[in-house]
Amino acid sequence: MDKLTVIQNRLQNELAAMNDIIRRSLFTPNQLMNQVVTSYLTSKGKQIRPIMVILSAGMFGGVNDHVLHAGAALEMLHNASLIHDDVVDETPLRRGKDTINHQWGNHIAVLVGDYFVSNALAAGIKTDNISIISAISDLGKELSLGEIDQICNARSHHFDEESYISMIRKKTASLFVNCVKMGAEAAGASPKEYEPLMRYAELFGLCFQIKDDIFDYFDSISIGKPTGNDLREGKVTLPLLHALASGPEEEAAEMKALLKRGNLSPYEISTLIDFAKSNGGIEYAYDRMAQMQAQALSLLDSYQESDWKESFKDIFAFVISRKS
Repeated sequence: MDKLTVIQNRLQNELAAMNDIIRRSLFTPNQLMNQVVTSYLTSKGKQIRPIMVILSAGMFGGVNDHVLHAGAALEMLHNASLIHDDVVDETPLRRGKDTINHQWGNHIAVLVGDYFVSNALAAGIKTDNISIISAISDLGKELSLGEIDQICNARSHHFDEESYISMIRKKTASLFVNCVKMGAEAAGASPKEYEPLMRYAELFGLCFQIKDDIFDYFDSISIGKPTGNDLREGKVTLPLLHALASGPEEEAAEMKALLKRGNLSPYEISTLIDFAKSNGGIEYAYDRMAQMQAQALSLLDSYQESDWKESFKDIFAFVISRKS
């Protein structure tokens, strides 16, 4: 049993209550919307984000109804971003099932994503905490800007690690930062109390995205997307960025020329992947995650020992070791 499953089992009552809030929030008399939403909710994923909300609340006093609504709001906003991403990327499958856009078309998918966003805000209002409502609003902006940054990096051919880290900080890490902030706020903690946990969450989110990006360099059914999918979309991630910066200069120039030209063939994608691997890109990405993990765990030292704190350690270890 992996570390995440242990945490999920420990929080099964809280997660069940939160998922019930989501189901009740999204229910509508409209038959088509209800059919699409109900089908979508049958595959919940790992729910790491609401788990982070609940763990954060546990660190600062316990899980209450406001915490569960905060977790529901985050999960619905996250799912809205996935639904909209699937439209943009023309993704046919997610979690082994047809995406909404593939099954129902882009028009329905965009409307369902908007419906999730609206219900996320409604759930946030039920926390009776303006800081949480503000966090949901800010998060929506950060997620959008992160995606725009990724498009700009691809179009402008920014092959530097700094731009990449800045982009994934907005695109992914911001969501986890707001998870712990909202959980702590809903539990009644002060900003000074949860500030170290927010920095932990940022490092956690960076590692989460780096590990996701590593998957693109390997072929696995469990990952749910083809090898080289990021490169096919013009996204240059950490393993290749490192290889471009540290590999043989002439070969790196050839790889950059390929990336700038775009419309890569399967052979060219394979060439770029091999270049990243043979020049230490994968090892470098794991080294960066290990550095971030060590820094994140040191931030937890300011909190007293508890099962909640141990779960934060365990979930970080899971994110780096996960297979999908």
